[in-house]
Amino acid sequence: MSYQRETGVLCHISSLPGKYGIGSLGKEAYRFAKKLAKSGVKYWQVLPLVQTGFGDSPYSSVSCESGNPYFIDLELLAKQKLLTKEELKGAERKGEIDYGRLYEERFLILRKAFSRFFFDDEKFREFIKSGIAEDYSLFMTAKTVYGGSFAEWSKPIQSRDADALEKLRTDYHEEYLFWQFLQYEFRNQWFALKEYCNKLGLKIIGDVPLYVAYDSADVWANPKLFKLDKKLRPVKVAGVPPDYFSETGQLWGNPVYNWKEHEKDGFAWWRGRLENALKIYDVLRIDHFRGLDRYYEIPYGAETAQTGSWQDGPKAKLFEGMDKQKIIAEDLGVMDDGVRKLLHDTGFSGMKVLLFAFNGNPENEYLPKNIGENSVCYTGTHDNDTVAGYVKTLSAEEFILLRSRVAAALEESEIFLSLGAHGERFPEAFVRMALSSKARLAVIPVQDILGLDNKARMNEPGTVGGNWIFRLSRRIDAVAMKNLKKLIKIYRR
Repeated sequence: MSYQRETGVLCHISSLPGKYGIGSLGKEAYRFAKKLAKSGVKYWQVLPLVQTGFGDSPYSSVSCESGNPYFIDLELLAKQKLLTKEELKGAERKGEIDYGRLYEERFLILRKAFSRFFFDDEKFREFIKSGIAEDYSLFMTAKTVYGGSFAEWSKPIQSRDADALEKLRTDYHEEYLFWQFLQYEFRNQWFALKEYCNKLGLKIIGDVPLYVAYDSADVWANPKLFKLDKKLRPVKVAGVPPDYFSETGQLWGNPVYNWKEHEKDGFAWWRGRLENALKIYDVLRIDHFRGLDRYYEIPYGAETAQTGSWQDGPKAKLFEGMDKQKIIAEDLGVMDDGVRKLLHDTGFSGMKVLLFAFNGNPENEYLPKNIGENSVCYTGTHDNDTVAGYVKTLSAEEFILLRSRVAAALEESEIFLSLGAHGERFPEAFVRMALSSKARLAVIPVQDILGLDNKARMNEPGTVGGNWIFRLSRRIDAVAMKNLKKLIKIYRR
């Protein structure tokens, strides 16, 4: 099968510039999309758009179907006469994202907008009837009223007794409508932006985390689909085993799926999740794809991941009949024959990350010369150093070794350029290698397009605090985009 060679750029909505403390779905998003399209970029990749929870990670949410209220553009609300100029002025915040301050302030201004919203608007009523945000809205209403985890709520609410839920909806109707309003505004703004992107010839790559948070609308509404006990507490939780990087492994704590229960109805919940995501995005990246072949589960309450065990996942049965062109499998980490077979059976494109390529092994699957067509090649991901940042972490000996290996890879690709005595041109070199690879799609994080160091890193796994805060201080540099456009033409993408 022959593939069309194309280019993508990775930049989360939160990282866009703007006046109000975090990127939004407003004018800066439209400007960014226009610059991408003008440069010949065909894909804009974002991280999960969900409402974040503890730790501010887009990979941990109160609902996998939610939209992040922080991304609702305040100026668009003002155009609807839901906010005043004075309120907009008061919401201005510069610099990196301060999630604590956002949590304290943003919902207050969104409640002001809601207080001026016409509840009986026909389209809003249709949205509520659709049920799209029903579980989310009930969950957030109960959270506001009762606090704590859903496992601590009264038995009727905890078990979703129909009468108890109706009483919750009635007694706290304005609160319930507030959460519906947030999802209504988010979706209106998102789909308007997506339509604009698509008209420019720009497709959106979205991200689907494998696991969901325990204290979420997803687990509360579907407890049988997870390994929970009679008191709705997890029996087993997710993580990864001890390895070269960690002697005790990684204990993530998410509840693991009860795949036998999922299989009874043909994986309806999971397939519905994927189908809904493909309405929001054009292409999906499935995070921790290896967990769908085999996953690592750890007894709830364990202090480390050392006591876990491997279990079989749903494998290819989950994806029967799905369009393989619309899925990217995040197949990084521990690979084995089972994951490779699942990738082959589904036909999905796997990921190749150039920052993993230069360990001196000529058979390294991430080396540009070893990357196949049905792949998506990245310089790095949101979980890695930036290229410029990685170079700064190296000792003098490591730097010299990397420079010689990258130079050799560049020569093999007939795109040799001087890397500079201090590695000044490493980001450009990695961009060139990604674009020149055989991969059908090359995706470049915006940080590497701009040559930014690790101050712009998005996330450092295993750490708490200081993650997910990167923002572009201004609109993306025109010179950098002009250079990217030139490279896209050179490598016929």
